[in-house]
Amino acid sequence: MRFFRLLKIIFISLKFGLDEFVLAHSKFKFLRQVIQTLLFFRNTKTARGERLRLALEALGPIFVKFGQMLSTRRDLIPLDIADELAKLQDQVPPFDYVFVEKILIDTYKKPVDQIFSQFDQTPIASASVAQVHFAHLIDGKPVAVKILRPGIASVIHKDIKLLDTAAWLIQALLSDGKRLRPREVVEDFSQHINNELDLMLEAANCSLLGRNFPNSPLLLVPEVYWDWCHEQVMVMERMNGTPVSQVDKLRQMGMDIPKLARDGVEIFFTQVFRDGFFHADMHPGNIQVANDGRYIALDFGIMGTLTETDKQYLARNFLAFFRRDYREVAQAHIDSGWVPSDVSIDQFETAIRAVCEPIFNKPLKDISFGRVLIRLFYTARRFGLIIQPQLTMLQKTLLNVEGLGRDLDPELDLWKTAQPFLERWVSEQIGWRSVFKRIKKEAPHWGAVLPTLPRKIDAFLTQDFNQSAELKLELNRLKAEHKKQSRLINILVIVTIGLLFFCIVQLSN
Repeated sequence: MRFFRLLKIIFISLKFGLDEFVLAHSKFKFLRQVIQTLLFFRNTKTARGERLRLALEALGPIFVKFGQMLSTRRDLIPLDIADELAKLQDQVPPFDYVFVEKILIDTYKKPVDQIFSQFDQTPIASASVAQVHFAHLIDGKPVAVKILRPGIASVIHKDIKLLDTAAWLIQALLSDGKRLRPREVVEDFSQHINNELDLMLEAANCSLLGRNFPNSPLLLVPEVYWDWCHEQVMVMERMNGTPVSQVDKLRQMGMDIPKLARDGVEIFFTQVFRDGFFHADMHPGNIQVANDGRYIALDFGIMGTLTETDKQYLARNFLAFFRRDYREVAQAHIDSGWVPSDVSIDQFETAIRAVCEPIFNKPLKDISFGRVLIRLFYTARRFGLIIQPQLTMLQKTLLNVEGLGRDLDPELDLWKTAQPFLERWVSEQIGWRSVFKRIKKEAPHWGAVLPTLPRKIDAFLTQDFNQSAELKLELNRLKAEHKKQSRLINILVIVTIGLLFFCIVQLSN
C-alpha cells in the first residue's frame, strides 16, 4: 500500500510541476527538460506557490494540514509560497455515523443512548483529524463531542514517513536544502499532529486556558467534562456563537466591531505575555462571538508556550524597539544565544535598523506588526539565527490575530492598541513591578522558611561547635600518638647505639 501511495505522490508532484523545487539546480536541467517533454499534461504555467497548494489539496487532508503548518514557517520558505499555502482550508468530508457509534461504544463500553440522551448524527464541523457532533448528556446538559477519525493515526504515521523521505530528497538535492532544513520542518509537523491525536491533551489545554480566563469579560472557554473524555473522544460544554468571519451578521446583532477588534488584540497579548500560554491556531474557523460580545475559543489542539527566559527576551526586545535602540535589539539576540557570539554587532545593528527604521515614517495603522517580525526573522537568519519554534508559532499567531483584527476593523491600529499593554508588561518584567512580582511569588516559600530559620542557624552553629570539639580531640590524640612514637624511636636509637658500643668493645678484646 505504501508503494502505491508513493506512486500517487510522485504522479501528482510531476503533474503540478513540483520537480521545480527538487531539480532546481543547473545540473538537473536536462532531466527537467526530459520530464517536461514526456509529461505533456503538466501544469507549469501557474505560479509555483499555487501549484504546490493544488498538489497538497490533491494528496489529501494530511498533506493539506502539512501545508497549513508550512505556511507558518515564513522564516524558512519564500513569502510567495507561504502566502499561497495560507489559503489552504480543511474542508474534509465527514466520516459516517456508523464509525462514530463504533468509536463511542468501544470507548465507553456501553450503548450510546446510555451516555447521551440525544446525539446529532450529522456533524457540526469536520476537519482532517476529527469531527464534532452536538449532543445532550443523560442529565440533559448540551455538549459538543469531538471524535477522532477512525484509523487516522496509522494514515498519519505512514504519510509522515513519506513526507520525511521527500524532505530527505529535497535536503540532498536542492541547492538550498540544508538551509531550509526540510526534515526539521517535517519533525515539527509530526510533533504537532501527534499531539492532536490525543484528545486528552487537547482537553487539558482547554481546561488550562479556561483557568487563565475565569469569569473574563473578554473570552469564553468551554468547560471540559472529564468523566466523558478519552484519547479518542472529548466532551465539552456546547458554545453558541456567531463565527467571527460573519462581520455583517455581527453588525446586524448590534456588535461594536472596532471594540471587538481591540478585544481580540488584548486577548492575544494577555495570553502571550501574562500567561505564556496561548491559542496558536486562531483562524476565523476557531473563533466565535457570543451574544454578549465576548469571544468564544474553540479547538485547542495547537497551543503555544513561552518560558520566563522567552518572555524576558521579548521584554528586552520590545523595550529597545520602542526606543529605537537597534544596538540593544542586536545585543539581545546575541546574549540570548540565538545568534552566534562571533557575529559583528555593528553589522547586525545596521541590518536591523534597515528593517525597523522605515516603519516609523508611516502612520501606525499602516504598519503590519507581523510583517515587521517576519522581516526581522529573515534579517537575523542571514546572521545565523537559530530558529526558535516557540517564537515562530508566536509570529504565526500574531499574523492571524492581526489579519482577524483588520478584517473586523480596517482602521485597527495594532500598535496603538497593543503598546500600552506591552509597556506595562515590559515594566512588570524589567522594572520595579518585576521585583515586587518576584518577591510576591517567593513569599510562600519564605513564609515557610523564616519560622524555621533560628532553629537552622542554631543547628548549624551547634554542628560547627561539635565539629570543632571533635577536631580538637583528634589533634590531641595525634599529639599523644606522636609522643609515643617519639619515645619509641628514642628507645630504639639508644638500644641501637648500645648494641653498637657492645659490639665494638667485644671486637677490641
